[in-house]
Amino acid sequence: MRVHKLTFAALAVAAGLSLTACQNGNDGAAQDNPSAPATAASSGGGSEAGSAGQDGGKDSAGKDSAGKDSAGQGSAGQGSAGKGSGGQDSGSSGAQGGKKVEKCRTDALEFKAMDATIGGDAENTVAVELKNGGGEECAISGFAGVDLKTNQGALSAKRSSEPVVPGTLKSGETVAFGIHYPANKSGGSGVRITGLVVTPPDETKSVTLKWPGAATLPVTDGSGAPVTVGPIGSAGQGGAR
Repeated sequence: MRVHKLTFAALAVAAGLSLTACQNGNDGAAQDNPSAPATAASSGGGSEAGSAGQDGGKDSAGKDSAGKDSAGQGSAGQGSAGKGSGGQDSGSSGAQGGKKVEKCRTDALEFKAMDATIGGDAENTVAVELKNGGGEECAISGFAGVDLKTNQGALSAKRSSEPVVPGTLKSGETVAFGIHYPANKSGGSGVRITGLVVTPPDETKSVTLKWPGAATLPVTDGSGAPVTVGPIGSAGQGGAR
């Protein structure tokens, strides 16, 4: 009986030791196993962090790219300045040929009338010279208004059929037009001319000049030759162009 008890006791001790060893082994495994997942988590976190860092670097690069795009917009701003330059070119073109030349005004012109009759002509001629005394280039063309003052009232000259040529006068230049009228060969006293009134083209202000031609016109019933006026530039060389 004592032998059997000792045997049972030995078996119990052995079983207890075996259980303890198993528990210790499980504890060790339990201690080893948490370390492995923690390392993986740390490695995975590092990998994610690294990836995030790379992504952040890409984002940063993207911002740099946006900065380059912003610089590109700056380049577009330079393109806008190019338009400004275009604008300067345009201003330069206006400065060279875009300035409008104003019409010659009566107050800026100097007038002179002279006898221009050439012997043997069928009619007499008075030339009226206009000089640009205004200091600025001006435009003048067409027909001046011409009225002869006579002892029987004003007599308006009719326009001739000569063509109109546009022209300008620089400061100090001159241009002339002709007044043509019939000679008084009737032997009578005729119609006495006392003055000449001239109105430049496109103007309403007139000037009165001394009449330099023949003193009289033939008396007519309307069937004779009329008094006519030529366009600006129709007498003499002048300066109009």
